[in-house]
Amino acid sequence: MRSFPATLLLAFGLLAFGLLTQWESLHAQSNTDWPAFRGSGGRGVAEGFPVRTTWNADPAAGALDGVLWQTEVPGLGHSSPVIFGDQLFLITAIADEGSAELEIAAGGKPTAADDNGRQQWVVLCYDKTSGKELWRQTLRTGEPRATRHAKATHANTSVCVDGRHVVAFLGSEGLYCYDMEGKLLWQRDLGVIDISKYGIGWGYASSPAIHNDRIALVCDDPTNPFVAVLNLQTGEEIWRAARTSDCERSWGTPLIHATDDATQVVVNGWPWIVSYDLESGKERWRLEGGGDNPIPTPFEANGWIYITNAHGAKSPIYVVRPDARGNLSADESAASKDAVVWSVERGGSYLSTPVVYGDYLYLGNSNGVVRCFHAKSGEKIYEERLGRAAGIVASLVAADGKIYCASENGNVYVLRAGPEFDILAINPMSEPVLATPALSEGVLYIRTTRRLIAIQ
Repeated sequence: MRSFPATLLLAFGLLAFGLLTQWESLHAQSNTDWPAFRGSGGRGVAEGFPVRTTWNADPAAGALDGVLWQTEVPGLGHSSPVIFGDQLFLITAIADEGSAELEIAAGGKPTAADDNGRQQWVVLCYDKTSGKELWRQTLRTGEPRATRHAKATHANTSVCVDGRHVVAFLGSEGLYCYDMEGKLLWQRDLGVIDISKYGIGWGYASSPAIHNDRIALVCDDPTNPFVAVLNLQTGEEIWRAARTSDCERSWGTPLIHATDDATQVVVNGWPWIVSYDLESGKERWRLEGGGDNPIPTPFEANGWIYITNAHGAKSPIYVVRPDARGNLSADESAASKDAVVWSVERGGSYLSTPVVYGDYLYLGNSNGVVRCFHAKSGEKIYEERLGRAAGIVASLVAADGKIYCASENGNVYVLRAGPEFDILAINPMSEPVLATPALSEGVLYIRTTRRLIAIQ
């Protein structure tokens, strides 16, 4: 029997791997999965199913209505639900002694939490249809290597899933990769990553991002800020870009955006927002930021990249073309000016990542104000307040003609999508909501400070 040449076998292998990777990428873009923080591409949008408008998840407000299931979540975390197939994932930090508390109040003070005792960092996997816990794995046990803000937690980040790998990054507490059944494949320690200000560690919050066989991580510790890309299969570091002169601190998740000519990693920051080539780490473009605490995650809509930040002198919104190159703030050429589709100096959000839905961009703020801009022109449509103490920390999500605004006052506000400010419902959750909801097959999955609740 004649054997195939080694080169031909290699070609078949590469083709098979490429087809599998392409299938996984397409599957991750389906209407049923929410495979990372804010879903596919970080857009925060899910279509194809009707989604409930009104419900009651607070026993004190009357009979429960619209609750498919609910379960207590141990410990404390702002990690948002991530869904692939019928599996739902969360991260939490469980203190060995006492009950960790959050400072829930409007505004904020530079106050560190007093819970730096021994913790267990745990990834939890649930059946999304029933809420049954399928497995849990302890990522790390020990004392935190960095402090947290009184309003943050030791488990702020969300996992990222591609159908074969579950990646969890906790900053100072390490990087972990599991298979879908909870088997540890590999782990890495990237050292202490203390995202601090005023001498206080505010807590790590940048979730990982996956594209094919690459993982992108943002590690903007003020003493040694950097962005790194690693191999998904092995955890091997592919490249690392120092950001010492580019960013003093940031908490946003990186956007990996692929076009026909290249794939880039866009990272919010201050004083600079920077885009890097995914394969080489070389800088593609940069833009001078505005808010000195960059938290929202860049995302793609309409074929453009939307970025906002706030706190300090400015609260800008930038909309950038993916083929931008160079220093977009210093270059006065026509090409550079054309690279920024539109921008405003004031109107952006501080903590919550906005959402583009239909023709409009919606932004929620920690003071309860919601703003709406035309997503393609930048025209301001409205600026209204949701209600008393309706601080929006969680990012906005959209589906079925509605915008969902989860609030730290324990309500989820549902707005009618469109140019008119119209509150369709105010839904009680019993507890504050600071994690971003997930959507899958018409079900809203909402993590409160104590529970995970499915709304159908």
